[in-house]
Amino acid sequence: MGSVQDNRLKAKNERDNCVGFETEKMIKDTEKSDLIVQIETDPKQHILYKAGDHPPIYLTIFCGFQHTLVSLSGVMAVSLLVSDVTCANLDDDIKSTLLSSTMLMSGVCTVMMCLLGSRLPLFQGAASEFLIPLLAMQVLDKSKCDFPPKIYIDTNSTITNTSGIHLDQHSEFILKNIQELQGSLVAAGAIQFLIGATGLVSLLLKFIGPITIVPTLLLITVFLVRACVKFASVNWGIALMVAAVSLILSLYLSYYNTPIPMWTKKKGFHILWFPLHQVYSILIGILVGWFVCGVMTVAGAFSPDDKLARTDTGLDAIRKADWFRLPYPDQFGSISFSASIFMGFFIGTIMSILDSIGDYYACAKICNLPPPPAHCVNRGIAIEGFCSLIAGFLGCGHATTTYGANIGAIGVTKVASRDVFIATGVIYFIFGIIGKISAVFLTIPYPVLGGALIVMFGMFNGVVLSNLQVVSLSSTRNLAIMGTAILFGFMIPYWLETNPDAIQTGSVTSDGVIKMLLVNPNLCAGVVACFLDNTVKGTLKERGIEAWQIMIDDKADNMKEFDGDVTIYDIPLPRYLKKSKVFRRLPFIPPVRE
Repeated sequence: MGSVQDNRLKAKNERDNCVGFETEKMIKDTEKSDLIVQIETDPKQHILYKAGDHPPIYLTIFCGFQHTLVSLSGVMAVSLLVSDVTCANLDDDIKSTLLSSTMLMSGVCTVMMCLLGSRLPLFQGAASEFLIPLLAMQVLDKSKCDFPPKIYIDTNSTITNTSGIHLDQHSEFILKNIQELQGSLVAAGAIQFLIGATGLVSLLLKFIGPITIVPTLLLITVFLVRACVKFASVNWGIALMVAAVSLILSLYLSYYNTPIPMWTKKKGFHILWFPLHQVYSILIGILVGWFVCGVMTVAGAFSPDDKLARTDTGLDAIRKADWFRLPYPDQFGSISFSASIFMGFFIGTIMSILDSIGDYYACAKICNLPPPPAHCVNRGIAIEGFCSLIAGFLGCGHATTTYGANIGAIGVTKVASRDVFIATGVIYFIFGIIGKISAVFLTIPYPVLGGALIVMFGMFNGVVLSNLQVVSLSSTRNLAIMGTAILFGFMIPYWLETNPDAIQTGSVTSDGVIKMLLVNPNLCAGVVACFLDNTVKGTLKERGIEAWQIMIDDKADNMKEFDGDVTIYDIPLPRYLKKSKVFRRLPFIPPVRE
């Protein structure tokens, strides 16, 4: 009986393009005509399409594009930050290749996560945690990307990489930077894969809790602030306008819905009320800023030297870009390894793992699914590590992680089908192999991206602080630990920044590793917080670890009143493999169910 009602509800709402609502009010405008306008509201918050459902193909594609637009600004921002820290911000060809590789990997990783990973409807995008050590190293070597003007016109010393690109000395230096990121990322991705495949996630959660995570992630913004300023300072007026538009739409107008006129044969003309402006607040802000920069460029408000604010700067890159470009390993040359960069990436890996675990449970909750069992979490972390490893070979310069914004979009659209996210992955894959699409995105002016970064990283700070809801904030122990950790996170990197030659071990490699560790504010804060949290007496409930362990250890088989059972997390395997003694011992294989 329940399934019949569910089918009726789905059929009723398919016409509303991914957003269906349960109750309707009829308003008759007697003054104008007999036209009936139906205003739809959403009081009960039902999931229209569950994780295992298969919506109609047109609905799947439409919602897939929606999730693509929600995540696009974050993916682009991280890729452009990679270009910046590798000194490729003026090389449109390398920037386009990096962005194409990022989009392709986002698509591949999203499909793998839905089919083989946690099997939750999750989007996998570029992880900003891995850029912090690179931004930190820029502080110690502020002149790293400063080149003499003659390097840009010197054509006597040239090399050619495996893709046949003609390079000068500047490009050779950029490729060397990218190659070091590749080897370090491959190693960090392999470690993350082993952590997931061996089930070490549960062990990590016994020692690392919210009191460690909050200071660690919060101090990521020490260097993200510098990135925001670098982009926004090109034109503060445009950057602040983009931020203001995004904040007004997402916060001040969050209690209002956008009226969307619609027409169907059965209902005629009606108005669909949907928080369109809130879901796409950052994207709308980017489009508004992009349009204003275009008008100012045409009107001559920008001088020819304001290349990073003009919209016609990258037009030549669009014309030169290939229509089809398939990223491949060694496209930037043979990978190399940097011990100092690897240490930074390793810390980013731990942070990404803990962040993803929280996202898994948030997604399950918003989809009204049972808490993910241990084998689901282990498999999800392993897939993220494997994808980060592949991203290293392709030269993306960053790992992949779960995007929380797309989880929030599920709560708005009420469509939790994995098919939608697989469609999102396919769309990103197509974007990644069509070179001109990446080139078009690169024409977005820097101040526009700066304004978007202000809002995105501001929201990131809020999400980080929300982890304190399971911690006792009336405990002097907890307050002292977090306050001391945050102070050390500011103090040690500042000391090293003002005294860059203070570390002298006699070995350049050792000096680089130690500097990478000490200049990293989130590492300094995390180590102090973790040490104090595990050595100062306190209950698990007081520390907030009890709430996290309940998530990972919860027996989802006994949970009731969900839109599905625990088998939603099982990967399709032959029964004889599940019964195999070897496979049953693997922590990422689901148990045999009768």
